[in-house]
Amino acid sequence: MGINYLWDTNTVIYFLQKQFPADAEAFVDSTLQDSPPAISAITEIELLCWKTNNQNDLDVLHQFIEEATIFELEKNIKRKTAEIRKTHRIKLPDAIIAATALIYDLTLITRNTKDFTTIDKLKIANPFEM
Repeated sequence: MGINYLWDTNTVIYFLQKQFPADAEAFVDSTLQDSPPAISAITEIELLCWKTNNQNDLDVLHQFIEEATIFELEKNIKRKTAEIRKTHRIKLPDAIIAATALIYDLTLITRNTKDFTTIDKLKIANPFEM
């Protein structure tokens, strides 16, 4: 079972809070049949900073992180991030996420497609447009 998708931080939050419309939820559920959720180390950090409403939300968040495949900031990802930042006006966290998807040839699942559309060869899926 190979990993085909990298989840952006907003995707994880919509998923955990059950905020996807039916078509988006069906798409995300279908990706989970192929592989576990996968996130960048920066997404893990952003999630750990997320202010939750109660302990149950925090427990669900930690369980998700435990079960997810996490791509750490390896040298090749750092170099690709720097390359992206030198050629595109993009925030550092988004550049790290894009670089991770590119290095591992993954499709990035995000609602914030405008943050990533200028990056060549980056495959993007917006669950809200399924």
